[in-house]
Amino acid sequence: MSQEILLETGTNEFEILEFFITTKQCQQKLTQKSFFGINVAKVVEVIENPGLEITYDNVNPCFMGVIPLRGAILPVLDLSKWLKLDREKTKNEIIIVTEFSKQTAGFLVSGVVEIHRLDWTQVESPDKLVASYNDNCIVGIVQIEDKIIQLLDLEYMISDLTGIQMEPKTDIFVSETKFRAAIADDSKLIREMLRTSLREANFEVTEFTNGLDCWNHLNQMAIDIQHDSISKNTCYDIVITDIEMPQMDGFTLTKQIKKHAFLKNLPVLLYSSIITEELYHKGQSVGADEQMSKPDLHKVPHIAAELIKQKSRINN
Repeated sequence: MSQEILLETGTNEFEILEFFITTKQCQQKLTQKSFFGINVAKVVEVIENPGLEITYDNVNPCFMGVIPLRGAILPVLDLSKWLKLDREKTKNEIIIVTEFSKQTAGFLVSGVVEIHRLDWTQVESPDKLVASYNDNCIVGIVQIEDKIIQLLDLEYMISDLTGIQMEPKTDIFVSETKFRAAIADDSKLIREMLRTSLREANFEVTEFTNGLDCWNHLNQMAIDIQHDSISKNTCYDIVITDIEMPQMDGFTLTKQIKKHAFLKNLPVLLYSSIITEELYHKGQSVGADEQMSKPDLHKVPHIAAELIKQKSRINN
């Protein structure tokens, strides 16, 4: 499937694959469809379910088994089980094959609908609409005509199912100088990981759940500093941001920072579960100082400190 999620870097656009899970209505013979979306860049292909069934002796009820696919073994997970939905078994069920964070997995769903090109400003906070789900699994909602599409945090699902939180620490880095970092990510899990590792490394951390909130804060901070309303010491030493976020993505946030007269020298570290060669070039085009994939987030404190030192030497 196409990896071209942005026609032009920094346009704040992305694409989702819309799919649905057919569920049973309580004490009724009726069914209903719940609609979800995932970033197209994480989708490798869509295949028909070859006949996998839930086996109730599995340690994890979400795990359906494995299937051979192009010379490899693909683990398949029942997405409805993780979302605690009572899926109605239907004909022509689909497995969405995904690849992100250096992991490949298949997700069983009832069917796929179509691909939508969207602007991140169309993505809203899930709030009460997804109160019945785990509060980490839905990162945003999009309304298309009269339909609500819920955007899934697949990284959280994989972490939740496997128990993997972050790569093990072989040696703990602690900065001699206390630095200030602004981090932007819509995933509560990733923010918690970054907050913990950065604070252990002697960073003061301010968190934002999307790129727009981060940008508004940075822009206002720049205005206040220039008007002597606040001290220059309150300025951040680095911005660490995800690429995929509601309201404003990481590419657009980086582009805004790098074209700002006061903020342009602020180092920006971009990360994502989908750092392909194409996305790496897009990050370079908007001025990102460094880019990395989410499985390498344990390296963030050391890399961030080195970026800050490099920028300081250049600016001085």
